[in-house]
Amino acid sequence: MATATSRDGTRIGFERTGTGPALVLVDAAGGFRGFGPMKSLAEHLADRFTVVIYDRRGRGESGDTRPYAVEREVEDLATVIEEAGGPVFVHGFSSGAALGLLGAAAGLPISMLSLLEPPIAFDEPSRKSELAAEIDALVAAGRRADAVEHFHTSIGVPPEMTAGMRQAPFFPTLEGIAHTLAYDSRVTEAVSPATLRSVAVPALVVNSESSDERLRGWAQETAAALPQGRHLPLKGEWHGVPDDVLAPALAEFFLHGAI
Repeated sequence: MATATSRDGTRIGFERTGTGPALVLVDAAGGFRGFGPMKSLAEHLADRFTVVIYDRRGRGESGDTRPYAVEREVEDLATVIEEAGGPVFVHGFSSGAALGLLGAAAGLPISMLSLLEPPIAFDEPSRKSELAAEIDALVAAGRRADAVEHFHTSIGVPPEMTAGMRQAPFFPTLEGIAHTLAYDSRVTEAVSPATLRSVAVPALVVNSESSDERLRGWAQETAAALPQGRHLPLKGEWHGVPDDVLAPALAEFFLHGAI
């Protein structure tokens, strides 16, 4: 592991593996280097890329300078890209995909972008700001477990996946970073139609064929709204695609511009 310092002085933990062109992976809500899918995905890509994974602020080995602002997360991504020797490829998952979009729109040195099921919807009322405030209130009241459960229920995680969550061995990890779930809501809320129009680089938007209609539709709509967007459905589970399916698709896109 290495550390870098973001613009506001926040420590950002990251690590790199593999050889080849630089590829930065950006985690979804609740994910960091020690928890979630990105470490395994990095291993599947390391034979073709120098893969950089990092802990978004408030998670893992990264600091959490207050007050929080979405702009600080974009600066964190810029810091990681600089450490990676940008320009870089970026792959983001869910809210991490939203952060990748914000970074590309802000002009960070991102040459190509891939997005796995970004939760971007402009044709329905959004309550992400309200959800962020609710998460903040629950955490402030010491109800971190309730905050985790409320977040997952509110974003539409199927009931069969949330049943028994509190008894799962990984639940204490989620409790520990419950406050960052409000960050994810704010990051996603910050993506506007103008954001998508401002992304000038080639972008691949992936969804799982087994995700619900809402997630699949958001992926299609995001791809259509991006100036150089492409849409790719892949076999997978709800809100996820296995590494052995996703990694070859990303390699084809980033290295050959194909899907």
